[in-house]
Parts: sequence; C-alpha cells; structure tokens
Amino acid sequence: MSESQTTFIMVKPDGVKRQLVDEIIRRFESIGLTLIGRRDITPSLELAETHYGIHKERPFFSEVVDFITSGPVVAMAWMGENAISEARKLIGATNWEEAEPGTIRADFARSIEENVIHGSDGEDTASFELGLWFPDGLEN
Repeated sequence: MSESQTTFIMVKPDGVKRQLVDEIIRRFESIGLTLIGRRDITPSLELAETHYGIHKERPFFSEVVDFITSGPVVAMAWMGENAISEARKLIGATNWEEAEPGTIRADFARSIEENVIHGSDGEDTASFELGLWFPDGLEN
C-alpha cells in the first residue's frame, strides 16, 4: 500500500566537498520524490549531538559529531509515495562495500565514515530529524 511521506536526507560534508549535491538531488527527483525543504548549513555542535544522540554511548559518537560539524551539509526534506523506504533503497547500505550497485553509497562513498549521505530510517526518525533540522517548518 502506498502512502505519501516526508523523509529527511542530508548530504554530509564529504558529499558537499566533492560537489555531489546536484547529482544526488537529480537521483531523488528521478525516483519521483519532490524536494520540499532545503537548508545549506554547517551544523553546530549542539545540532550534531542532538541528531546523533541515540549513539551517545557508542565509541564512535565523538568521531561522527566531529565529522558532521567539519563543514557544510545540505539538509533536505523529500516528499512522495513511500518516501522513506524509497529513499533508503536509493541511498544503499551504510557500509558502502555492501551497498547495491547503482545506489548513492555504492557509487560515491569512500569509507563507512565518509559515506556521503544520511537518510531517515523510519517515520519516527524522519519526524524527529525534520523537526530538528527545519525548526521553522517546511515550505510546501
């Protein structure tokens, strides 16, 4: 059953630095999703720690926070039928070596740390992340 959803996608500092934003946007548009919000921002320490708060007790927490605050990111809201699952398919596995050919991570990631992109993994996560990164709401 199809349902219209909104999901959060972020092009990470490595993807921005490598000028992959336009290609990534094109790929999301090509699967029928609509960009309804975009912020180009260098995340504050507070924003990054809140975003990755679920991993606070894990040994990689400080590294991921340092990485995400190391430069500009592009935070986006995408809307469409089954947007969350469709976006996750397009993004590919977190470990780029396990990502299916043709996915963003298979094509562009260089390591598990520098994997170019983040996408919400479920409705609750999408709601939390969209509210965090777009505190003033989305333009429709």
